[in-house]
Amino acid sequence: MRHQAVKVRLYPTTEQQEILAQHFGCARWWWNRALNLCIETYQATGKSLSQSALNKFLPKLKKQEDTEWLSECYSQVLQATTLNLVTAYRNFFERRAKYPRFKAKKNKQSIQYPQSVKVVDGCLKFPGRVGVVKAKIHRPIEETIKTVTISMMPSGKYFASVLMELEGDKPPTNTDGKVAGIDLGLKDFAIVNDGVKTSKYANPRHLAKPERNLKRKQRKLARKEKGSKSRDKARKLVARVHERVRNVRQDYLHKLSRKLVDENQVIVVESLNTKGMVRNHKLAKAISDVGWGMFVNFLSYKLEKEGKVLVEIDRWFPSSKLCSNCHYQVSEMPLEVRSWTCPSCGIHHDRDGNASANIRAEGIRILSVLGTRTAAGGGDVSPKLGRKSKLTQSPVKSEAHAIPDRVSDG
Repeated sequence: MRHQAVKVRLYPTTEQQEILAQHFGCARWWWNRALNLCIETYQATGKSLSQSALNKFLPKLKKQEDTEWLSECYSQVLQATTLNLVTAYRNFFERRAKYPRFKAKKNKQSIQYPQSVKVVDGCLKFPGRVGVVKAKIHRPIEETIKTVTISMMPSGKYFASVLMELEGDKPPTNTDGKVAGIDLGLKDFAIVNDGVKTSKYANPRHLAKPERNLKRKQRKLARKEKGSKSRDKARKLVARVHERVRNVRQDYLHKLSRKLVDENQVIVVESLNTKGMVRNHKLAKAISDVGWGMFVNFLSYKLEKEGKVLVEIDRWFPSSKLCSNCHYQVSEMPLEVRSWTCPSCGIHHDRDGNASANIRAEGIRILSVLGTRTAAGGGDVSPKLGRKSKLTQSPVKSEAHAIPDRVSDG
């Protein structure tokens, strides 16, 4: 079975907002309490608590005088919180995420309904006291609803993420078609080479325009007294600026990723170490603003949905230092060098255009080695320290083994 999530805007009434605030508070309190129980149990016994063991605490807490307010929260919301905590621990032990953290009231709030949510007259009907909430459903929700997560953003807006179960299997993966290599950068956001031409997509620098407004609002927030209503209002104004920047960034990345997915069957990108790159304090703000990781995620799920392929090559592949014509590799290529001439064949290269051509050729080579295997196995085959200046076989020559003649159509 396949799953798909749709995010919709919610417009709860004042009464529903109060109920949701209670549910947020109960879920947040239980998460922190359960996390603390897990930590204390592990320190005392060396073992963790299971999902069923944690849920056994809930009936007792609802009967105690100081925590009887937990009974006002829909029971499955608290049980879903337990499940999410157990999942967070599993992701930590399997090295997919960091250790679970305690939740604070000032951050994003969310609760999850694992079942019994329905669409009624263009609204979402939730079990328990919340009832029918007005919603802006911009896409039809006709499939089976699995879970629904209600979130309140720091700006005060409410959203619901509706996870649906789709009928039918995923489309079969196919590599027959155009191949595009993408070099991600800061001067230009994406440089795309499809074997015929090289296209450059500008970096919009989403934070540059509202940065002055953001600084002004942040200074006002810093002057407000902690715990006051005026500070809460100022915090929401700052959050709205951040939200607007995030929305503009996501809109740009969604549109560009959709365009590239529609035009190509295979897309090749570098596996970038963004966390390591932001340690450079001179580039940290620009790298965080550009959204490379989000862009690759958008490409990944859109390609997978259509049976297309994403290939991630090793981050150490010398895409910028390798001549795309004769495959000569220069020893050094500082960031300030934007164009260079190959000392072997004499061809003049634009740094980013040459890199995108090399990324595309390396992706084709990986596909020819792996057959129809994609994405996850690509990095293991790519040389860890990059290729040397002498190559026994041109990456471009392997194109015919992996991709039919339609690749060269442009």
